[in-house]
Amino acid sequence: MSELQKYDAAVQAIKTAILQSQYDAARSVNEKQLVLYFGIGKYISVNSRKGCWGKGAIDAISERLEKELPGLRGFSARNLRNMRLFYEEWTYLDAAFQSENEACFGQLHLADDSAKIDAGTFLQIWQKRLPNSSAFPLDDFLHIGFSHHTLILSKVKALGERLFYIRRAADEKLSYDSLKRSIAADDYHHQGNLPNNFVRALPAADQAFRAISTFKDEYLLDFINVEELGIRDRQDLDESVVENAIIHNVKNFILTFGKDFAFIQNQYHLDAFGEDQYIDLLFFNRALNCLIAVELKTGKFKTSYLGQLQGYLSVLDGFERKPHENPSIGLILCKDMNKSFVDYVIQDYSKPMGVATYKTSKDMSEELREALPDIEDLRKLLDREENDAQNPNQQR
Repeated sequence: MSELQKYDAAVQAIKTAILQSQYDAARSVNEKQLVLYFGIGKYISVNSRKGCWGKGAIDAISERLEKELPGLRGFSARNLRNMRLFYEEWTYLDAAFQSENEACFGQLHLADDSAKIDAGTFLQIWQKRLPNSSAFPLDDFLHIGFSHHTLILSKVKALGERLFYIRRAADEKLSYDSLKRSIAADDYHHQGNLPNNFVRALPAADQAFRAISTFKDEYLLDFINVEELGIRDRQDLDESVVENAIIHNVKNFILTFGKDFAFIQNQYHLDAFGEDQYIDLLFFNRALNCLIAVELKTGKFKTSYLGQLQGYLSVLDGFERKPHENPSIGLILCKDMNKSFVDYVIQDYSKPMGVATYKTSKDMSEELREALPDIEDLRKLLDREENDAQNPNQQR
């Protein structure tokens, strides 16, 4: 190894250590902040709900805090109410946050050792004191920020659904706006529900499970604005128009698809046995370790689409797939389908395929349009996330 190579290796080793340390420090700060907010939320809940405080107490306390601690951020009256909500909605977590010694009523109780509890200790306490705790994503719960928690609590009511978004926000490191978008798109009810034959067509059960969990049964392509494209009749919205809109907004499309997707090419040329074929969109998914062929259809699902896609997958596996890669997967994106019918007929095909529908901006309800960021806001979000990825140490 040359001196230059040794220096390169040393730089990378030190860089990795620094970044890991920064990540661990940020995570520790977040965990302690959540413990603090939970304790403050409990204190406010006990005193405001039991009639110990008069009307307007939270506003008055917030104003006093601002005067006595100038520059203090995060303790507005609204945020104090959010802390109360955080405690009240997760009140059964109190056993995990509490120390053995109960505080006197009316005093602010923050667990004596709560600021020192790491995720592992916290998990042991949780499992000891609360039933059915193994299914609770504790590590993810402590990983996401308070603003993420507040958003989930305000927009989602069912426990299972809340846990889904907590897991997703932590696993995919979603920004606040990305999480808001996921909730608005109702990903909980669409994730893993597409008609597919993955269990029958994929050789490994874990691969089939990952594939089912990766795809949704409906995608919101809200960046395809029919009016902006100058299309008067929706019947003119053919596959090429949709495809071109996706290509010009490929970052948006990948954001809609989820993490681990890498775009390879549109109209990907397959040349086998003298037959020219073209896949509308070709991706690679790192988690699934396979090629993903996407076919766009603007009408209702037809069984002939499955035969066409199966042919593409056969050629992909026979001529394009690398030895270390898993079998290619196909996805048909169409405007409408009878899910029961699709789920029935797709089982007779040997290649792993799924069918999902999509909506453009014109298809969405007014409520959903208002919940989703407009295209300019989304572009700014994507640019900001890309900049953060390239400059992880940049302070804002």
